[in-house]
Amino acid sequence: MAKARPHSERSSHRRRNLLLAVALLSAALLLPAATASAAVAVAAEGDGENRSRGAATQWATGKDEGELAAEREAVGVGSVVEDDFAGGFGSLDSMLQWAIGNSDPGRLKEEAADVQKLSEDELLKRRHEIKDLMEKLKMPSDADLMKIAIADLNNASISLEDRQRALQELLILVEPIDNANDLDKIGGLVPVIQDLNNANEEIRITSAWILGTASQNNALVQSQILGYGALARLVKMGYSTSAKEAAKAMYAISALIRNNVNGQEAFTSENGNAMLQHILGSNSVDVRLQKKAVFLITDLADFQLNSGSSGLAFLSERVFLKSVTDMLSKFDLDLQEKVLLAIRSLLKLPSTDATDLESCGLDSVLYRLGVQLEELPSEEQKEYAGEVDALRREVEMLFQQKLKRGTATAAL
Repeated sequence: MAKARPHSERSSHRRRNLLLAVALLSAALLLPAATASAAVAVAAEGDGENRSRGAATQWATGKDEGELAAEREAVGVGSVVEDDFAGGFGSLDSMLQWAIGNSDPGRLKEEAADVQKLSEDELLKRRHEIKDLMEKLKMPSDADLMKIAIADLNNASISLEDRQRALQELLILVEPIDNANDLDKIGGLVPVIQDLNNANEEIRITSAWILGTASQNNALVQSQILGYGALARLVKMGYSTSAKEAAKAMYAISALIRNNVNGQEAFTSENGNAMLQHILGSNSVDVRLQKKAVFLITDLADFQLNSGSSGLAFLSERVFLKSVTDMLSKFDLDLQEKVLLAIRSLLKLPSTDATDLESCGLDSVLYRLGVQLEELPSEEQKEYAGEVDALRREVEMLFQQKLKRGTATAAL
């Protein structure tokens, strides 16, 4: 059985290991003057940046990659594996390898000798200082950046400019689905939703944009946002006289209720159909917003068809159908195409009564549209008009077929 080492021997062994570790760590501080100056400049510049910003710190060098590779080969230093560590160093060891390979051997030897003269406490202090330096150079993760932005949003004394900057950063950060899933977990959804009521229009717009981006095809985030009751505020924003604000509200609403039964039920409860009718029926509303509204109607109707759900009764109401049908009278080929797609989907719903569409004047509107499409002067427009007219004829056929079926059923 091996004898236990005396305490003094174990202490001496630990000290030798510590001396060796710190000597190597100290090599990181012996970078060439140009590199050290560049690192200091980067650190100084970073101190002046807004806390919400993240930027990768790079080690500066005047040598090209070929020269560096040749030097590494000459001194026998292996290649450094680069990953997400700031400056391209995957670990403390890889940084030290690079530092040793790019330091003056004479100076390194002198420094190592000086380190051996330090006490154990001084060595530990030096090691902690170097670790602190490494942490400062470390690139923050997306979660770190999100937390910083959220902290800014929770700061009541922050300027509007900084609040908007924090929201814009969140807008980018929530694009990946994993980050979107973490948004509520780290306390981000509540302040964003609260900013839907901000007095500043740009703040409201960006907040709605974030909610739409985070909930896009994401059932978890959809459920979270609906749980906080944000849909009611978004529907009110849909009435905004600002086309930009109303459009972003529509974007968020569409993302929030798409393929989501609970979201669609909440939309009905908040009289979202009245908002859609307002957008379709108002002459002062931007046509781009009307296109978004029509697209949402098509999406909702298609979901009803594919899921077998019948929870959106307003889609088949005569007043609502009238609002959609009247949009065909507006001379905008793109809008007319989108309206035809919506009517086609609405016609396929079992709950839609063709006689209601007949009373809305759908047959005469379709006829006038056909004449209008034939009279387009531009060759480029005629090609597109031909596609729209083909869709018009399809809708007309579906309408007549459903009308005949309804008449036959009524006769029984």
